Amino acid sequence: MDMTVTCIIPAWNEAARLPRVLGAVLHHAWVDEVLVVDDGSTDQTAKVARDLGARVLTLVSNGGKSAAVAAGLGEARGRIVLLLDADLQGLSARHVTDLLMPLRTGLADATISLRANAPRPWRLIGIDYISGERAMFIDTIRPYLGEVAKLRGFGLEVFLNRLWLRQRHRIAIVPLAGVDSPSKMQKRGWLRGMVDDMRMLRDIFRTVGIATILWQIMGLRSARIR
Repeated sequence: MDMTVTCIIPAWNEAARLPRVLGAVLHHAWVDEVLVVDDGSTDQTAKVARDLGARVLTLVSNGGKSAAVAAGLGEARGRIVLLLDADLQGLSARHVTDLLMPLRTGLADATISLRANAPRPWRLIGIDYISGERAMFIDTIRPYLGEVAKLRGFGLEVFLNRLWLRQRHRIAIVPLAGVDSPSKMQKRGWLRGMVDDMRMLRDIFRTVGIATILWQIMGLRSARIR
């Protein structure tokens, strides 16, 4: 059975943090292709990715995470797609294996990470419904690339939740011990970070309403494999 994997990493001005993530996936035995989507960066993101050995897709302007991932999905060659954020800290090859294992063994149709620094409520209920680290079969999402490309910047994760639940996917929640990501305030300063957080929430709520988010959280808990 075809278990080829494309790892897609959307990146905007992540030249300083990207090497740590690439170190976990480049040359991983189960990852056949690493595709960094440079989302209109103004730093050396594309050069860093190329120099380290990743395939790079460069977008002319910054269109947001959803559009960047849609572009990457359109170029992916693998049957399985692994999505990773570019700013993760502490990610290792073992974590990548854990995210892919449930799909390779047939135990699940998709995986979602639960990072060490996920908000406390998400850790208590065992679901981070907006986690960016996920794996799925590309046939799940390929018919919807046009819709994904039109999503507001941070609408991707809740769109995937809705799609997976409608398709009755079995979902594995994968704890990533020791993995976290810097907050937007850490990366861009207090004021800019707060504005970016508000924009992220706006994108999420414009993609799905509050009632749908509650439905997604309950649905994901029910769909997760034990």
